[in-house]
Amino acid sequence: MIVTLTPNPAIDRTVAIPALIRGEVLRASAPMVEASGKGVNVAKALLGNGRAAKAVLVADRALRELLTEAGVPFEAVDGAVRTNVSLLEPDGTVTKVNEPGAELSEEDRSRLVGMALAAGGELIAASGSLPPGVPSDFYAELVDRASVPVAVDTSGPALKAVVAARPMVVKPNLDELAELVGRRPQTLAGVVEAADAVRAEGARAVLVSLGADGALLVDESGPTHGESVVDRPRNTVGAGDALLAGFLAGGLAEALAYASAAVRHLGTHAPPVTAADRASVRLHEHVDGNRRLG
Repeated sequence: MIVTLTPNPAIDRTVAIPALIRGEVLRASAPMVEASGKGVNVAKALLGNGRAAKAVLVADRALRELLTEAGVPFEAVDGAVRTNVSLLEPDGTVTKVNEPGAELSEEDRSRLVGMALAAGGELIAASGSLPPGVPSDFYAELVDRASVPVAVDTSGPALKAVVAARPMVVKPNLDELAELVGRRPQTLAGVVEAADAVRAEGARAVLVSLGADGALLVDESGPTHGESVVDRPRNTVGAGDALLAGFLAGGLAEALAYASAAVRHLGTHAPPVTAADRASVRLHEHVDGNRRLG
């Protein structure tokens, strides 16, 4: 079983609009309302593909109900939960408005980490932003205390702090990687160089999500690049979470298949992976270092 830890979950409302026009009254479709937050999305992607998972998180009554309806096993600390809104245009462009979340007391932070450590997982996937007031070493403390491998998907100071704690894998996107190393890679060779720098600081593996350019994994065996072509992406929100879930389930090829399934779906969770999703994945024998990122 994989345990996911989400200290700053959300209720996601996704509405489709004809176009995003500032200052206008927009007519939207009925909202799709889902339990969300990065770790929740990872758990849902795993469960939807037959893998055992449990979510550990902060939750209020509404989020608990959504998790139960979705069939997600969970343990929760009581607390206020933010609502995020995604505005989805016909061409797949998504404008997402995320609330910051409520503060989490030191006692509740300790309870949350304790729940994750005691949940009996073979590994822990710790994901998402930190609520206001939570120290940036929150995930680093988790890695230090855990007796099982820990995967981390976060950003900013929390990502920088956790790298030195030697997590099993970190999963930045290109912007987060650029912030972490202080420069923005322009080519795949640049991504490899930046990921190597992150590994030198402590992370055992780095999985970089690159959007339309796929994903690049750098671990002790070297770099591997792969991609999946999706003809008509519908919603990219949650694709990075699906990528991490697939990676934990079966490596880079499965990661790309999970992400492919996610971007074909209107909501923010990943549907079951199909044979077509897996067939669309290409792992390259060699990394084309000169390839410029789109």
